[in-house]
Amino acid sequence: ADGHNLLDTQRALLAGERGSRPLPGTNTTIGVVATNATLTKAQAKRLAMSAHDGLARSIRPAHTTLDGDTLFAMATGTEAGPVDLMLLTVMAAEATALATVDAIRQARGIATSWGNVPAAFDWAN
Repeated sequence: ADGHNLLDTQRALLAGERGSRPLPGTNTTIGVVATNATLTKAQAKRLAMSAHDGLARSIRPAHTTLDGDTLFAMATGTEAGPVDLMLLTVMAAEATALATVDAIRQARGIATSWGNVPAAFDWAN
């Protein structure tokens, strides 16, 4: 919408471009996907795993040796009806992908003791 494209690091790497390697742990995404459904522990684990697929839709490359991506799932259990786990897992992956892109677009760089850490749309730095 704003005319700018997010950096596709995977495409750049496959094209042979080599930038500086990020520091381990500096590309970590942590999140929670929540539902009002009543889930078993195994269903909640499946929900979190599916939400993790949303990261792969929005971060390229995802699941590298340099990140510590972790997603948790929680269920409030306030909805006692039958669980459509297929629908929940599809929705969790999509919501995670959309939330990740939104977070990238909203992020701003920060100054740290080891230097400035820019953000995707922090054009002033």
